[in-house]
Amino acid sequence: MATDISKQPAKASGTYRIGGDITVNRLGYGAMQLTGPGVWGDPKDPAEAVRVLRRAVELGVTFIDTADSYGPFVSELLIREALHPYADDLVIATKAGLSRSGPGDWRPLGRPEYLRQQCELSLRHLGLDSIPLYQLHRIDAKVPLADQLGELALLREEGKIRHIGLSEVTVDQIEESRAITEIVSVQNLYNLANRSAEDVLEYCERNDLAFIPWFPIATGELARPGGPLDAISTEHGATPAQLALAWLLRRSPVMLPIPGTSSVAHLEENVAAGDVRLTDDEFEALSKAS
Repeated sequence: MATDISKQPAKASGTYRIGGDITVNRLGYGAMQLTGPGVWGDPKDPAEAVRVLRRAVELGVTFIDTADSYGPFVSELLIREALHPYADDLVIATKAGLSRSGPGDWRPLGRPEYLRQQCELSLRHLGLDSIPLYQLHRIDAKVPLADQLGELALLREEGKIRHIGLSEVTVDQIEESRAITEIVSVQNLYNLANRSAEDVLEYCERNDLAFIPWFPIATGELARPGGPLDAISTEHGATPAQLALAWLLRRSPVMLPIPGTSSVAHLEENVAAGDVRLTDDEFEALSKAS
């Protein structure tokens, strides 16, 4: 029986093929907020975290982004608890390269032996034989980039990961990385109100690399009463957050937004953005507003 797309709004966001061979619905879910304060420890309501993950899949989400450092490992373990055994079309991406010593503390750590250890732990915690997309969470300036990416390339050759991605990088760093090994995705801060990574997005468009914006629904002053989002929100009966996500989806075909939340109600609101269609004039007005 055909699936009712109205009940799976993430499908309305369209699809993208990561690395040319992994198809996902473009509107995904970021699992960082499924942890305790400071992205540390267990969530206040673990049962709600499990419900969020299961509901995301019910709504058509096929791309979930996490990291070993979220918790640490809390997010990955919750994903396994909620969704394993995984649906055939569900793609889980995770990351390594940031160490944690407490709430809110993040330190780049890219030694090859550490990256290998974290990959092995992520495989175990997620219950995967191979990680579809494994991302270097940060480039460690203290370790040669060739050593960091070289280890990930070895893990790929061993079948433990399928594709390699980067996070918070410049265009020069992407080019340097691609000279070492194949890169299929970039995850940088980007949203309607903060487009400092515009040059990175444009590079990804030219080279057909997935661009995964983190913190995707920030709207800043654009959502103020009487601001540029206000009238369009009224016209569509949509929230500012939904419009911010709709703008990202319209902005580029390589864009894979991953809004995160620890609430089922908020999740349903975010994923409903897959059904929002901005007119050309509305898209231009929002683009020029910030």
